[in-house]
Amino acid sequence: MNIARYIDHTVLKPTTLITDVEKLCLEGIQYHFAAVCVPPLFVKKAAASLTGTAVKTATVIGFPFGYSAIEAKVAETVLAIIDGADELDLVINISAIKNNDWQFLAGEINAILPIVRKRDKMIKIIIESGVLTDEEIIKCCDLYGAAGVDFMKTSTGYAEKGATVEAVQLMRKHLADKIQIKASGGIKTYTFAKQLIAAGATRLGCSSSILIVNEAAQQN
Repeated sequence: MNIARYIDHTVLKPTTLITDVEKLCLEGIQYHFAAVCVPPLFVKKAAASLTGTAVKTATVIGFPFGYSAIEAKVAETVLAIIDGADELDLVINISAIKNNDWQFLAGEINAILPIVRKRDKMIKIIIESGVLTDEEIIKCCDLYGAAGVDFMKTSTGYAEKGATVEAVQLMRKHLADKIQIKASGGIKTYTFAKQLIAAGATRLGCSSSILIVNEAAQQN
């Protein structure tokens, strides 16, 4: 298994430095990761650094809590695309889920998805599975599956609980095959990464990417 091709090499800490981003991009190219994921401020820098390579530039929208106004998320999406993002990891409004306001969530994705599609970019929907019930996760799969997003993503990495095999399995069971799953949050070992892939994940968001790749090289 070429584990690197599953990984979005990520730095999203609030104290991220431009040197962190430069290093991330160099590592992304060196290890042939699927993408590097950086804060919105650094999208332009990452996109320029990755020009001419197969490594995609990813960023986050509404991160990490998801309760930004729809209009703010629309603006973030437009700016990220202008700056050169290939993939957008959107945190949905978790408060709306908890208040059972699925109409609001439908309005949110319906406002953002056409912008992404018009520019032929990729969208990953972060649902924060660690704070949701199974029923809420299934409802998310139904809503965003029907909308036709590219990926459902488990977590931001900022909630109490990150990716789990059980959440990935549940999402895979309730999504069409064409909708991929990204697991993120707390993935620090090759063993756990393999378990998430076996459960149905096709992308992994990791800040411990090189550790995982080196561990894989030792085992294979």
